[in-house]
Amino acid sequence: MAEEHHVSKRGFAWQNDDTYLRNVEREVLIPKKMRDKAKDRCAQHVDAFTKCCQESGLAMAVKCRKENNELRECITKYYKDPEFFEMCKQEYLAERAEFRATGVTQKKKKLLQEQAAQGQQHAT
Repeated sequence: MAEEHHVSKRGFAWQNDDTYLRNVEREVLIPKKMRDKAKDRCAQHVDAFTKCCQESGLAMAVKCRKENNELRECITKYYKDPEFFEMCKQEYLAERAEFRATGVTQKKKKLLQEQAAQGQQHAT
């Protein structure tokens, strides 16, 4: 009987699965993306809280309680929304796949886009 040799694939599970999320991705990176997007979507509350804090100085903890509560409610609404989490997760997975294919980070991509835009402005 011929002996079969099984060659095990070395590496991590996430290297072979495009949808596998490591703990740091699930618990840190995607929530960070959610927080940033929620702040954009709650921009009016962020602006109101920022303005209140700037006008109140050291008394902001007391004077800006209403604005802070409204901001927290708005952001928490997004944190608790499973569809919002899924949207951010899919966005993260697409960015990660692009990085794995190109080696270009999102930060570097944004910088290159800004440089290209500046180059176009100088050309006109």
